[in-house]
Amino acid sequence: MKMPSLLGPFVRCRFSATLLVLWLAFAGFTCTAGSEHTATATLPAAFSDLLPHFLVEPEDEYIVKNKPVTLTCRSTPATQIYFKCNGEWVHQDDHLIERTVDPATALPVMQVTIDITRQQVEKIFGLDEYWCQCVAWSTTGTQKSQKAYIRIAYLRKNFEEEPQGKEVALDQEVLLRCHPPEGVPQAEVEWQRNEDVIDPASDPNFFITTDHNLVIKKARLADTGNYTCVAKNIVARRKSTSATVLVYVNGGWSTWTTWSSCSAVCGRGWQKRSRSCTNPTPLNGGTSCEGQNVQKSACVATCPVDGGWSEWSKWSACGADCSMWRTRECTQPSPGTGGKECQGLDLQSLNCTSEQCPQTVSGAEDVALYVGMVAVALCLTLLLIVVVLVYRRKKEGLDADVADSSILTTGFQPMGIKPSKPENSHLLTIQPDLTTTTTSYQGTLRSRHDATGKFSMTNGPLLDPLPNGSHSLHNGKLNSDPAEFVSRLSTQTYFKTLPRDVANTSYGTFNFLGGRLTIPSTGISLLIPPEAIPRGKIYEIYLTVQRKEDLRLPLAGCQTLLSPVVSCGPPGVVLSRPVILSMDHCFDACLDNWAVRLKKQNYEGVWEDVLLMGEELVSEPYYCQLEAETCRLFSEQLGTFALVGESLHMGAAKRLRLVLFSDAYCSTLEYNIRVYCMDDTQDVFKEVMQMERQLGGRLIDEPHVLLFKDSYHNLRLSIHDMPQAHWRSKLLAGYQEIPFYHIWNGSQRYLHCTFTLERLSLSTCELTCQLCVWQVEGEGQSFSLDFNIAKDTRAVDSEFLLMDSNATALAGPSAFQIPYLIRQKICSSLDAPCPNGADWRMLAQRLKLERHMSFFASKASPTSVILDLWEAQHFHSGNINQLATVMADIGKQEAMIFLVSDGEC
Repeated sequence: MKMPSLLGPFVRCRFSATLLVLWLAFAGFTCTAGSEHTATATLPAAFSDLLPHFLVEPEDEYIVKNKPVTLTCRSTPATQIYFKCNGEWVHQDDHLIERTVDPATALPVMQVTIDITRQQVEKIFGLDEYWCQCVAWSTTGTQKSQKAYIRIAYLRKNFEEEPQGKEVALDQEVLLRCHPPEGVPQAEVEWQRNEDVIDPASDPNFFITTDHNLVIKKARLADTGNYTCVAKNIVARRKSTSATVLVYVNGGWSTWTTWSSCSAVCGRGWQKRSRSCTNPTPLNGGTSCEGQNVQKSACVATCPVDGGWSEWSKWSACGADCSMWRTRECTQPSPGTGGKECQGLDLQSLNCTSEQCPQTVSGAEDVALYVGMVAVALCLTLLLIVVVLVYRRKKEGLDADVADSSILTTGFQPMGIKPSKPENSHLLTIQPDLTTTTTSYQGTLRSRHDATGKFSMTNGPLLDPLPNGSHSLHNGKLNSDPAEFVSRLSTQTYFKTLPRDVANTSYGTFNFLGGRLTIPSTGISLLIPPEAIPRGKIYEIYLTVQRKEDLRLPLAGCQTLLSPVVSCGPPGVVLSRPVILSMDHCFDACLDNWAVRLKKQNYEGVWEDVLLMGEELVSEPYYCQLEAETCRLFSEQLGTFALVGESLHMGAAKRLRLVLFSDAYCSTLEYNIRVYCMDDTQDVFKEVMQMERQLGGRLIDEPHVLLFKDSYHNLRLSIHDMPQAHWRSKLLAGYQEIPFYHIWNGSQRYLHCTFTLERLSLSTCELTCQLCVWQVEGEGQSFSLDFNIAKDTRAVDSEFLLMDSNATALAGPSAFQIPYLIRQKICSSLDAPCPNGADWRMLAQRLKLERHMSFFASKASPTSVILDLWEAQHFHSGNINQLATVMADIGKQEAMIFLVSDGEC
């Protein structure tokens, strides 16, 4: 056997020649080693023929940072063990040798270890891998161990591919990719969700592929979170950037509810059913349900049938108790569909005499009975005569001042159209007096009797009677001092909380002829139809608009105030017919988007829901007719009212009015533009205009309307495109923002923000810019402003205040366009049902009021209610001749009363 060339110098024997050492080894001689690193030994003769057998072979190792690794080799029986690394023998001084004896076999065991440093490995970096193996000798031969590879361990910082965030639908599969950084040894990968390790064994919804990607088989809501890929080996641990997985849920409709009951008590109406977007509810940005959440369908309600009595049966035979009887039944017709039962008795009895009844002899007692009965009859007759006389005297006293027919034709306007058929001239039964130069009614609305008797009330408190006991009318207008009325009004117990705002209060004294109250420039009016006040009664009625901050109107959730708060009274007055309260509203008038409720304040100051718009019941004392910008409230009671809306989904929108003001005069470099954001109602606009007039402001642009949606996003305003050479903005931020709830709540009358600009020279007067107003993540508007701040010094005046020139209170016929007697004739003509439909129903259709057929049908005079609504809608703009044309189209010749030519008058 050939020994390593380096072996001779390592053995410290007296023999230095290589051949001598080999001879000694094979001959069984031993040398005396000078240290523990001696690599030779003598084997017993019994084991001299055995080859070395490795008990431990060197394993692959990684050098971490600068720490050396240790390689171990153990063999039996062995006389020598040496390491060879990368083809070169390791110096004997680098070996550490241990010798033991195996107790089981008594064989000698030799173990050799060496240390490998980072520097040794780096010397051959890039040439080949660094490896080591050990060689063991015995007297019989040699054995080589397996190669052990030594590598320098590392892990780079940057991931080759990091996971990316995703938005996924519920139950959708999710794949998050991860390619860990390069490293030796290759990095192991684990996934974390919100810093918690994901274990696919415990949650089978997760799966990690062989190339380290994470698969979520079916995304659940609980799987929403931040996912991190973690790579680690013996050197380091690296984390990827977190990837946010958002599991969203698209909304789904619930099942439809059952159809509601028909809105009409009698005849044609509608019913509805609803569903909600809760199956499931949209989450994490999922899409809302498409389609309508409310469905309406026409329906026909069977009209209630009141019961009627049949004929009385024949009298029975006279019984032993000296009485006979007869019966009737409630079968002509039988009551049905909620109709009333028959009123009265179904059994009558009568005293009688017959052979079965003992006969009695009439005596003095019978005579006295008859005399008493005659006396009672005489007394009742006299009492009836007295009542009739008193009634006739009262009626003569009340109607004495309205006997002149001119009061019934006041407001009559002729039309220069001749009747097409002269033979119908006899229908002109009421000739208007057009020769007089005035349409005034001179007289009193009170009877000649004591005023206190006319003012008796049982349903609630009224104002104290006026001191002089009467009111005179001139040209249909009421004369009195507004301040004196408001002062006297506030002394009443119920009215102490009313505002003492003379400018926003109207009042008047009215009797059965009715009248009208109007608050100028607010769109608020109260129509008191004829016969609404019972004959013989005289009421002093007021109308006022409340400041919203003066009231505690309870609003919850998404509720918002949609109208001014209006009071009319006094509450508790007895009305024979409903009055019509007109007021503006500020929503899109689409009841599919809103649940709008009418609220009324009771005597204790508590607000109560009295009506859900769109589900009015004709049997209730309130009914609403909704128009694009106005609400007409039919009310049988006076009080304080307001409209409150709750959005049904995010498509609901309020109308906002944007108004721009600036200083009328500017002598400094600073210039302010004030932008008001308010509900689109005339009363708020009037208040802002009055305030700006006091501040000396001027209107610099026409008002604009903006739809503000229930999206929880704020309103932003900004100014752009100013000439930078002449102007600059002093605002630090790029825009101003009004919080959503400040606008949506509606409890604040108006909101505004101020843009402070600065001109670089006092000679600069021209200002051009763009004002942008938008709702965050919504639509907006842009307004171009171009004006001269020096020349255009027009302050706010009455032209922009929209001041009404009409009187605030009109009593009697002057408050109506249709003369009183003509109105009565139209009602008598159209109230009666007509087989061909030419009655009040056709009038409602021609006036586009067919939606309210059930309400009109529930009234004693449907035509009268239709005409009341027409008067409320067309007081300023109505043309009575257009109404006459509608009457002519219906085929009622009574309409010819309107068509009076100038020549025939």
